[in-house]
Amino acid sequence: MPTSFSTRLNKSIASGLLCLVSVAGLPAVSSAHDGDEGHSHEHQTNDSFYTTRESTQVLPLANEEDAFHFVVYGDRTGGVPAGLKVLEQAVQDTNLLSPDLVMTVGDLIQGYNEKPEWMRQMAEYKEIMNELDVRWFPVAGNHDVYWRGKGPAPQGQHDSNYEEHFGPLWYTFRHKNAGFVVLYSDEGDPVSNQKAFNVGKLQRMSDKQLEFLSEALKQHKDLDHVFVFLHHPRWIGGGYTGSNWDTVHGMMKDAGNVSAVFAGHIHHMRYDGPKDGIEYYTLATTGGHLSADIPGAGFLHHLNVVTVRPDDISVASLPVGAVMDPTEFTPEFVEEINLARKVRPIITESELLLNTDGSASGQVVVSIKNPSPREMDVTASIGSASRDWLSSLDHDHMTLAAGASETFTVKLRRIADDSATWTIPRIELDRVFIGESTRIELPSVSTPVKLQLAAVPADYFSGDNNQCLEVTGERSAIRVDSDALALPNGPFTLEAWLNPSQTEGMRGVVAKTQSSEFAIFSDEGVPQFDVNLDGKYYSAKAKDKLAVNEWTHVAGVFDGENVRIYVSGKQIASVAAKGKRKTNRYPLYVGADPDNAGQPTRSFLGKIDEVRITTGAVYTDDFEPARRLSPTADTRLLLHLDRTLGPYVLDHSPAAGMGTLGPNSKFSTR
Repeated sequence: MPTSFSTRLNKSIASGLLCLVSVAGLPAVSSAHDGDEGHSHEHQTNDSFYTTRESTQVLPLANEEDAFHFVVYGDRTGGVPAGLKVLEQAVQDTNLLSPDLVMTVGDLIQGYNEKPEWMRQMAEYKEIMNELDVRWFPVAGNHDVYWRGKGPAPQGQHDSNYEEHFGPLWYTFRHKNAGFVVLYSDEGDPVSNQKAFNVGKLQRMSDKQLEFLSEALKQHKDLDHVFVFLHHPRWIGGGYTGSNWDTVHGMMKDAGNVSAVFAGHIHHMRYDGPKDGIEYYTLATTGGHLSADIPGAGFLHHLNVVTVRPDDISVASLPVGAVMDPTEFTPEFVEEINLARKVRPIITESELLLNTDGSASGQVVVSIKNPSPREMDVTASIGSASRDWLSSLDHDHMTLAAGASETFTVKLRRIADDSATWTIPRIELDRVFIGESTRIELPSVSTPVKLQLAAVPADYFSGDNNQCLEVTGERSAIRVDSDALALPNGPFTLEAWLNPSQTEGMRGVVAKTQSSEFAIFSDEGVPQFDVNLDGKYYSAKAKDKLAVNEWTHVAGVFDGENVRIYVSGKQIASVAAKGKRKTNRYPLYVGADPDNAGQPTRSFLGKIDEVRITTGAVYTDDFEPARRLSPTADTRLLLHLDRTLGPYVLDHSPAAGMGTLGPNSKFSTR
């Protein structure tokens, strides 16, 4: 959208929004002439109203009372650098709204780094925010204060850097008839210097901060409203179990004038109020990573506009081009949407045989189930991307009742044609969630049809084709279905050659995780090997970042007693670990990490080559990594990543499986 049009659109929305929230909920001003059409306007006694028309209709005027507005921003981090552009647009929109001030809910910068990079990101963020025409006030989030780097973290991690350049970790101020209180939800353990938002004992606010809160509430006891801001919405439970939020809530309840609490972190909108007269709002993002692009379900970039009057407040969410009521996003509604998002085609049977000349024929059985408590309209098709396939499925429409299922058979055929674009046939669904008062179009989803290979020549893997996979995003990742990876429980080795193009973010290199299984990750460029044993992750982490644009061999080994990581053949770290590997049915991705829907996320950026998974501990001592890996009787997966068969890359292990290329998978010279 061009800037000029966006500016005009947002200005129009802003004007309408502020007019709307300023009068919402106010009783009409009564008039002695209401309903009396026999009197003309000249009998109107209010000097504020004037017209030269002879209309007999008397218009009641709005209440004249003090009111002001402020804006709240959601998280800015966890996403791609383009999130800074979203923040810039939010600043422009806010300047058009012209509130009194702007608050945040933390995660201002990417963080998780050492001081030089932290300083650069801090300056970048402040440069954008300082374009606001009004004052803005920071809140510290985990991205802003968690330290990652070589050697032990400094005491307090980035606390001191934050306070030097952003301001106090907790503070309060007064504006007109309201008090603003900022709390810090990442104090951690000052003794061990540990910070984490998913460890119960680290979720408690210190006595020192509680004393501050008590004093702040006393200072504001005569004000009409008090607003509280923090990063972690500890009232939602889950990973925050063990916190002392009940104490904080009790203090706010006893104060009697706390009107609302605002938080972020979870990256989708949620409303948990009112509780004891206190509204609880959790914002989505203002430039941060979104796990889905469904604005109508609260997954969006937005800002909250808060209108404050002496007797009440109103809150409205303002995305680009729309105004939304955040109180609709109750936990129940969010859960309904999450269930509706799980509606997808499941291939229960496949008899589709692929020949080496590219021809194929057979049929598949498809099942669709609606786990949500609402009706769903779905339309099934072969998908426009599968034009090289003939199909018996032609945009078949069906309505699924709550909890209902449908099963149908699809016949497929492909004619051998080397000149045609080779695609994997996909069963695609268009989905519409039918709510009480609205229909929400969810993004289309599709499931690839699994093909079985007829035969592979014995010399297929010979030769010196010096190729590798180049990953530029989630759509570049290679998928290996779970049932094609018959890895038994017990010791195993995961290894690959890596050549990153950049080192920012938490990136899946070779991953099959989802509260289970295993992965090699790159955490801000530092490789780590994770294994989930008996429901708990054990991580062996390297110390240094991988060199950019250079090849490095990384291997993770679980030997039954320890989880170890090797970089360039040298053991870097070892963590004691025992137990049974917790398995899942999610695919393994080369170049990404599966999300809870089995789709690739958090992609590696760079080149990957020679991915091998082997039963047993292949490496027990330091070693010289082989340039090209070879299969053994214990190898469960070996992808040389140097040639393809249509949309597949073949597995050189005794399992003789195959990996599925992503839509943007590209092989390049190593």
